[in-house]
Amino acid sequence: MNITQIYKNANALLEGHFLLSSGRHSPFYLQSAKVLENPKIAEELAKALAQIIRDSAMQVDCVCSPALGGILAGYELARALGVRFIFTERVNGAMCLRRGFKVKEGEKILVCEDIITTGGSAMESAQIVEKLGAKVVGYAALANRGICNRYQSPNHFEAKECKLNPNLPLFALEDFVFETYEATNCPLCQQGSTAIKPGSRGN
Repeated sequence: MNITQIYKNANALLEGHFLLSSGRHSPFYLQSAKVLENPKIAEELAKALAQIIRDSAMQVDCVCSPALGGILAGYELARALGVRFIFTERVNGAMCLRRGFKVKEGEKILVCEDIITTGGSAMESAQIVEKLGAKVVGYAALANRGICNRYQSPNHFEAKECKLNPNLPLFALEDFVFETYEATNCPLCQQGSTAIKPGSRGN
């Protein structure tokens, strides 16, 4: 499965000047919503990701995703794994578990995003369910921006910027290693360009 080509075919690999959810800037942007709008492709990607997780022999009782971007990927992954699905969401800027969702003491939860950059939202979701007694066993994403180290991938990323628990595995279908910049030190901004946010928190 050529993940890069799937993103290109869906016009989901954008080039320009973008503001990422992490607050960093990049000349490239992955818009997984464009890939996931095709239910068949979403199903195939989730099945491929589920197989990687099964091959690791990890036990998963539930998949949890941060809203909004992770919901489609997380739901499809839960369906492929045959487990239940829940999601966290922000209320007044704070991540929380709502809508009657509950977790059990010791329940093994895999936190799933559509794309992992620094993993900030995924880590917030993990902290919420852990406070309620569940056990987070790992993280998953369709695509990894290359800041966090992926399960069984070469250890050559800037892991010091990753917010995920380094003792837990990150499963992803592909690493998309693009240049990213701090907003205060962005060469695109210095050239007079303005970063746009085409994801769920912007236009």
